[in-house]
Amino acid sequence: MKYSIAIIGAGMAGVVAARTLTQAGHRVTLLEKSRGFGGRMSTRRSDFGGFDHGAQYFTVRDPRFQKALDLTAQGVVAPWQANTVRVLDDGGRVLAAAPAPKDIRYVATPGMNALVAHWAAPLVQGLGDAQVLLNTRVTRIERDRLNAQRWQLRCESTTTEAVASPVLGGFDKVLVAVPHVQALDLLRASQLAVGWQEQLEAVRVAPCWTLMLAFPHAVGGAAFGPSWHAARSSHHRIAWLARENSKPGRSAVERWTVQASPAWSERHLEDDDERVKAKLLKVLPKSPASAPTPPTPLCTAGVMPKPNRRWVCRTCWTAPLAWACVATGVWATGWRRRLCRGWNWRWT
Repeated sequence: MKYSIAIIGAGMAGVVAARTLTQAGHRVTLLEKSRGFGGRMSTRRSDFGGFDHGAQYFTVRDPRFQKALDLTAQGVVAPWQANTVRVLDDGGRVLAAAPAPKDIRYVATPGMNALVAHWAAPLVQGLGDAQVLLNTRVTRIERDRLNAQRWQLRCESTTTEAVASPVLGGFDKVLVAVPHVQALDLLRASQLAVGWQEQLEAVRVAPCWTLMLAFPHAVGGAAFGPSWHAARSSHHRIAWLARENSKPGRSAVERWTVQASPAWSERHLEDDDERVKAKLLKVLPKSPASAPTPPTPLCTAGVMPKPNRRWVCRTCWTAPLAWACVATGVWATGWRRRLCRGWNWRWT
């Protein structure tokens, strides 16, 4: 039997589900509140180049994921040979070489969102009669007014332009592939699946302040900044620091992405952007803070949630309502070591 399926969320989970279901012969409508694809594999654009302010890289541990990359992502994914150090002191002044990684670190080019956008391209082009609606937020899931056995979605635009259709109907199934807080809010607004709401409430996430720095007058020379490309720490206020221009396919302008630790981000969750910028700039490990050219702090991306307690139920069937809703994403399957830089592939 072929179904008409609505998928809410166009991150990695949503796009892969849409491709899989479309190839199985189902008619898919993919809705995303942002202007592009990526979710946590997002890239922030700037005049100086991109910043991977979500996942910094991903590893491959599932042969099915490796096969998908080999068959469909040639030229979009490349290994990242990063020279990584560890921060050993609270002041960020004592460094040591980090052990060699067990898994190859991959990045998408020219930004982490490129892989998701590449996989979404056939859907945009109408693969299997698929429909893709960006800048569209789903505010409510409810019974279809014309057919009580199906479902309709109430939508609103996230831009100044009006949404093409405020109500989309005729769906046999609905799949939710958004962060758990958004999923919970949607179910509450829809007055659906109370038992599932209780499970979502048990999911715990930790915030992550992310600072993006550009050195416009430096173009990736060996004489600028440190000799390493990334640094990590388990106790410093900065948990991860990466040289964006060391990744393949990136702009040569010197750029760094700085991610604070979950504990520090939690303590400073209510601080404003400027205060967080000042605090993180003050303790950058050695260079690039000591570089001769002052950096340009482009922005501080506020709360990038990292799950520290997984959701144990990845698929929920609400039989009395005769609909199936599969919720998935990194918050459901877990982060690699709770950090927002690794992606371990799991099928749900």
